[in-house]
Amino acid sequence: MRIDLNSDLGESYGRYTLGMDGEVLRHITSANIACGFHAGDPLVMENTIKAAVENGVSIGAHPGFPDLNGFGRRKMFMSPQELRACILYQVGALKSMVEACGGSLNHVKPHGSMYNMAAKDYEMALVIAKAVKDIDDSLILVGLAGSMLVKAANDEGLPSAGEAFADRAYDNDGFLIPRSVDGSVIHDENVVVDRVVSMIKKGSIKSFYGKEIKLEAETICIHGDTKEALIFAERLRKELSAKGIRIQPLGK
Repeated sequence: MRIDLNSDLGESYGRYTLGMDGEVLRHITSANIACGFHAGDPLVMENTIKAAVENGVSIGAHPGFPDLNGFGRRKMFMSPQELRACILYQVGALKSMVEACGGSLNHVKPHGSMYNMAAKDYEMALVIAKAVKDIDDSLILVGLAGSMLVKAANDEGLPSAGEAFADRAYDNDGFLIPRSVDGSVIHDENVVVDRVVSMIKKGSIKSFYGKEIKLEAETICIHGDTKEALIFAERLRKELSAKGIRIQPLGK
């Protein structure tokens, strides 16, 4: 058994600091770095890239809607042409910066509402997949396990990876419970560890409503903007390794 541990990082900007990126990077295998639209700025992007390279962590682009005030978590409805340009702009910028820092871009994972909307909207997912493919057809597109984003990547012949969330609750259909619902974000480290072990060993977890749902994933996300991010990363790395689960980056 093997799994990738990823986290959404580089989400500070200007004088605003979010997360404990330097510490979290010591425990994960993949970093999804914000590209400046929902969070991040050029200097934060470069510094996060350099830190990931120094820690041997695989690097991914984390493009989102142009929604800095809403942290990319508000729905936006773009034309296919606008959405494509939005992806090309952000991923292209991060890819160039990664290469200038001596690294290589490994994957792309949309952020927030863009991610959740594309999980259910095949046409939207297809626009994203085609844009990523046109940048580099070896990039891995990361999407919610079993979602339209993964299907679109597969239909386009683009490498894909199904993702599960260590710290988020699921509904009975395998989609994430909205953050507006109390209990949608999990803060108990023991619950998080048990859920992730179940995801990996059984390929299933219990939904928010108690139903056993199938959930097979190649990568597990720890949200970098939660106060428990470092604790979760440390515990998961330790507990999974102790159970003989190999932790390695996507595509390696």
